Amino acid sequence: MRQLYSFYSDAFWIAFKSIMEHKLRAFLTLIGIIIGVAAVVVVGASISGLKTYVIGQVSKVLGSNHFMITRMAQVGDMSDEEWERMNRRNKDVTWEEFEYVRDQCRLCSYVGAQMNAGADLKEGTAELPATRMIGVTDNMYEIEDKTLTTGRFFSAEEVNRSAKVAVIGSDVAEKFFEFTNPVGKTLKIRGVPVEIIGVEQKRGSFFGQSQDRHVYIPITLHNQIFNRTGGIQIHGKTVESETFKAAIDEAHLILRNKRRLLGSEESTFSVVNVDEFNSTMDQITGAIAAVVIPITMIILVVGGIVVMNIMLVSVTERTFEVGLRKAIGASRQQILLQFLIESALLCVVGGLLGLILAVGATQLVGYLLDMTMTITIGYVILSVGVSSVIGIIAGLYPAWKASRLDPIVALTQS
Repeated sequence: MRQLYSFYSDAFWIAFKSIMEHKLRAFLTLIGIIIGVAAVVVVGASISGLKTYVIGQVSKVLGSNHFMITRMAQVGDMSDEEWERMNRRNKDVTWEEFEYVRDQCRLCSYVGAQMNAGADLKEGTAELPATRMIGVTDNMYEIEDKTLTTGRFFSAEEVNRSAKVAVIGSDVAEKFFEFTNPVGKTLKIRGVPVEIIGVEQKRGSFFGQSQDRHVYIPITLHNQIFNRTGGIQIHGKTVESETFKAAIDEAHLILRNKRRLLGSEESTFSVVNVDEFNSTMDQITGAIAAVVIPITMIILVVGGIVVMNIMLVSVTERTFEVGLRKAIGASRQQILLQFLIESALLCVVGGLLGLILAVGATQLVGYLLDMTMTITIGYVILSVGVSSVIGIIAGLYPAWKASRLDPIVALTQS
């Protein structure tokens, strides 16, 4: 055991000294491994960061434990034919149906309603075109976990009497009331003056689209101003995550019963589970990783070919050393392991340098894109593991060639 330990210890130090004697050559050899490992880790961090970013933005907008019932919604992978069939089959969700689900859903902590429209806002010389006008019930404040920087949200009583009040997004506040407190001020929506009673906390952008260019008004007022004939959205929420799935099933069944749909009939509406967005993002990022990661691995393979080439050069340069070691009793297996350890050490060092480069690159990219880049342990293990395996594979032929050298010929050629 001690002799075995001594052999591996000596082999490691011989490999280390050989690398240090040719620092520049070793570094140039490892550029492919360094870039390959860094590429794998950075791509992995980007994919993880993308998922975190999207889920974070969705959570900011919609809150947690939140589901929605609407006429049409994309559910999973759907073909054009399926979408057209659903478009012909599904019917608008009505106010009466909203009230029915609200009254019957026992597991739902909140059931609210929403209508959407668009309008160009103008006050004096300031204009904000294509602003989202969102008509909601008062409990949408709790359903979507909204946060206000100032003021308050409107009440159930204000919704019932179609009060001319509004809660605005930060883009609207900055455009029309940049240097003043908007609360108490008046804003006109299609000529109808509404009093601003609150300002929502800034939510930022989502893939370049601002999430703060909107105005919330009571859904009853929204219906009067825009006179929409289309349906509404029903939004539900549970406080306890344990009852969330059961609440969705209950609300789904309640609306089916309201529409007198039998068990075998397809639903004539869509249910969107916001929390299922996580699994959808897992599928999307998994598909991206399945395509991109193998491509970045090619850089590691190219780096391994370079390592093999340099190891062949090393064997040629050290013919006398190999011959001398074999002449004093070194076995073929020991010579083979000596060069395998050296090539593996080269790639491990390259892997570690690649990790250092990846950390710096992810910090820089995250700062420039204002997005959290997360280096996951899985991609670290994958990149370093693959680089180590490539190092061993790349060193097999040069090591085998060195172990086959005839000591007499090797000493004579030197």
